[in-house]
Amino acid sequence: MARFILVPGGWHGGWAFDAVGEALSGEGHDVQALTLSGLGDEPAAGVNLDRHIDEAVQAIRGGDAPAILVGHSYGGMVVTGAADKEPSRLKALVYADAYVPDDGASVWSLTTRNYRDRFIAGVAADGLNCAPAAHLDRRCRPHPIATFLQAIRLTGDWRKVRSKAFIAAFGWEGSPFIEQYERLRQDPEWATYRLDCAHDIPRLAPEACARILLEYA
Repeated sequence: MARFILVPGGWHGGWAFDAVGEALSGEGHDVQALTLSGLGDEPAAGVNLDRHIDEAVQAIRGGDAPAILVGHSYGGMVVTGAADKEPSRLKALVYADAYVPDDGASVWSLTTRNYRDRFIAGVAADGLNCAPAAHLDRRCRPHPIATFLQAIRLTGDWRKVRSKAFIAAFGWEGSPFIEQYERLRQDPEWATYRLDCAHDIPRLAPEACARILLEYA
């Protein structure tokens, strides 16, 4: 039995991985999908990237078996930070159309102008939380803007994780992740995959996503 920890993207909770989680647990694996602080039904104050990383670290430390840590979109920042703190407790690190930061990077620095404009418009109401776009699922919640702005601090230890994979979604325009995919597929330390769907891989291609994750079980 493998242990999967799933970290959703911006505005989403653990529910975003429902279909993927069902596929994995149906194969007998342990699955924990995180809803990070500020993205559930209870409001949370003072949430930044460090806090989200600490929550993922606690999930990693919460089990004895090495975990397969998966991040979608913004979740790539969180899983990188957590892996940097606990590389020996991880069996694999998987990015699903997600940011793969170097030390000092932030979502703001890594994303496109279109997303930056969306962040600015979304946070106008209170300066603290970025409202979800109208087309997103009604369960989405305003996202703490500090998590998008804070620079990540990394030692580089996350690169010690034995297996690293990147899944790119090629079915949408304006992706900030295609360039990342093209770079990583030249790197022998990474496995890369491409799916013909839009950005929300866990919900739009759950079966394909689960099949890839099961390769690391």
